[in-house]
Amino acid sequence: MFKYFRVIHDLLDAIEASEGANMEQASEFIAQSIADGRVLHYFGAGHSHVLGEELFYRAGGLVPVNAILEPALMVGNGASKSSRMEQLPGLASIILRESQVNPGDVMIIASNSGINQVPVEMAAEARKMGVRVIALTSVGSSLQTPTRNTLSKRLLDCADVVIDTHVPYGDAAITVHGIDQQIAPVSTAVGVPVVNSIVVRVVEKLAERGIDPPVFKSANIPGGTEHNAKHLERYRPLIKSL
Repeated sequence: MFKYFRVIHDLLDAIEASEGANMEQASEFIAQSIADGRVLHYFGAGHSHVLGEELFYRAGGLVPVNAILEPALMVGNGASKSSRMEQLPGLASIILRESQVNPGDVMIIASNSGINQVPVEMAAEARKMGVRVIALTSVGSSLQTPTRNTLSKRLLDCADVVIDTHVPYGDAAITVHGIDQQIAPVSTAVGVPVVNSIVVRVVEKLAERGIDPPVFKSANIPGGTEHNAKHLERYRPLIKSL
């Protein structure tokens, strides 16, 4: 019954053992950017967009987060269409220009395979304009898979920091007797702890700098709405989705 629990525990243990330095560097980039009055951007296509939902406008989470959630790339707006759109050259550049991203900002880009046109193009174009890119990807899976983009690169080739999720090839991670393929995707289940761990470290670093961290409170507790309103007034001009 608990096979999936054990798989996730093992993957998180592997990430903790090997990715600490990369996560620390990513946290430092983000903390300094927020200290400078900037916001953290997040981009992911397909199911990778879920981590953006986790980071954005969330009680206990950072206020200065711009989740770039392009409807054309989200499975809920047409699953097959979103897969085809992820292969479209030029789309990432258009999205980037319309997302209030500026030179000197930091962007997390998540893609398990890290091979498709839009996430790779987004990383390449963002770095070209002076944005620091943090890639969240499965290095082993990506290296096993031929690139599928006009740049002939992988997401891990276009990032300042790469955080390896250790997700197995194909994402699904559990074998069931009598079934000739593996089941149970794991990329979201490990991605959420990774991005929230980074948020925790960012808040710690801001506090160490003597900065009151801009963090949302639940609107369902007394004073939460008023607390959030002050932060929203400050960051609304910088975050398109607010």
